[in-house]
Parts: sequence; C-alpha cells; structure tokens
Amino acid sequence: MYDTFLTPTGLKSTQYGILSELNSRGAALPTVNELAEALVMDRSTLGQNLRPLEREGLVTILTDPKDRRSRLIALTKQGIVKLNEAAKYWRMAQDRFETAFGQEKAAELRSALVAIAHNEKLTKPGNS
Repeated sequence: MYDTFLTPTGLKSTQYGILSELNSRGAALPTVNELAEALVMDRSTLGQNLRPLEREGLVTILTDPKDRRSRLIALTKQGIVKLNEAAKYWRMAQDRFETAFGQEKAAELRSALVAIAHNEKLTKPGNS
C-alpha cells in the first residue's frame, strides 16, 4: 500500500525509510553498517536500495576520513526535496491505514513492530 501511495515520487517505501532516517540524523553521517542497523536491514539489502538513490542524486556515499574502509551516507539537498515531496504521500498512506484499522490498533501494531525490530533474540544471529 505504501509503495502505491509513493508511486508519484518514484520512491519505494524502503527508500523513503532510508531518506527519513538520514534526515533524522541531521549532520551526523552514519556508516553503511550503522544505517543498516538502524533500519533493521542487512548490509547487502541496504546497498541495493542505496544504488538508485545515489544514481538519482538523493544520497552521496563518501569515504570516512577516519577509516578509509568505511563509507558514510549523506542526504543531498535534492534528497531533502524528494523526501519532503514524498512525505505528503506517506502521510496519506498512514491516514488510510489508520482509517482502515483504527488509530489504537495502528499504534499497537507500530509498537509491536518496533519491539520486534529491537529484539536481539530475533535480530542477532546465534541468539536463542
């Protein structure tokens, strides 16, 4: 549903999430690993989602001056413009979801998803 609402922007919901996370960090540039962890996404999946964002000029991938093996991800001015454009469509999708399921159930689902995403027994290999 979210991808459908975002169609006019050319973004997928995962890409919107990446731009949103970068925007929430302000000037603090995350490494690829930090961004993947924050998004509860493996590094290769993040890389697949970053490539089109970089190609479109929405993000820049920089070499970390402190560790040349690491890459930092930066949201560009064009990325901020695209994020702001997409935010209204995201809000429309959120409103549709809350209308269909009710605000209370929607809040419960979001809370459960956050708990799942941050449960180390589920997200870290080898935990049982």
